[in-house]
Amino acid sequence: MLRTRVIPVLLLRGESLVKTVRFGRFTYVGDPCNTVRIFNELEVDELCVLDITATREGRGPNLPLLADIANECFMPLAYGGGIRSFDQAEAVFKIGIEKVILNTGAVEHPEVVTRIANHFGRQAVVVSIDVRKDLLGQRRVRTHGGTRSLPRDVVDGALRAEQLGAGEILLTSIDREGTWQGFDVDLVRSVTQAVSVPVIAHGGAGSLQHVRTVVHEGGASAVALGSMVVFQKRGMGVLVNFPDPAELAQALAGQETVR
Repeated sequence: MLRTRVIPVLLLRGESLVKTVRFGRFTYVGDPCNTVRIFNELEVDELCVLDITATREGRGPNLPLLADIANECFMPLAYGGGIRSFDQAEAVFKIGIEKVILNTGAVEHPEVVTRIANHFGRQAVVVSIDVRKDLLGQRRVRTHGGTRSLPRDVVDGALRAEQLGAGEILLTSIDREGTWQGFDVDLVRSVTQAVSVPVIAHGGAGSLQHVRTVVHEGGASAVALGSMVVFQKRGMGVLVNFPDPAELAQALAGQETVR
């Protein structure tokens, strides 16, 4: 059985890192390069950086900033934000980033997902699916940083991403993002039971218990952490950190932990 990956997710807003709540209100976290250096010291296995305003601002990736981040990063790095073409993805790969993440681009230009997968391999392309409940409680796929709704079922969207060539799916619950309330396990399970590619659960992590639950009950292959790795605790200040490896291993094994 493959080891469950636990991946810090850093959100870029301009040239600074922030942490959002339900894709809205945000808190300044710090400088991206300094933060990456801390994660190097913490020996994190993998890192994800998402530019949360690129698509809404109608621009592509900030390649000079990404090059600086990639030069500082000692672990595999995935990037998403503003990628709508093969050429943009290729430019991101050329600066040393291992994976590209497409969200709006995968919806508006699905052929780009297939082209990237065929050229660089499926493992190099991740499709991000953001989900929010509507007024009737129905889960809807959202694009453009969560601002636009699609008449598309999340499971259909995940199956479509897999068919296009995505090697992984980053599944985010907007309703849970930044809340510390735990993952939407039912949402995650609905996708993991439908697709054969790894699903990265994102949105809501507030404890190792939440991590354990979404892996054991939701079937997630990997877990993405935001608030837990940039704040001391809920309601407290910024402190870049990562779960203790022994406690994390206990949680993923289904044992009791101290957190």
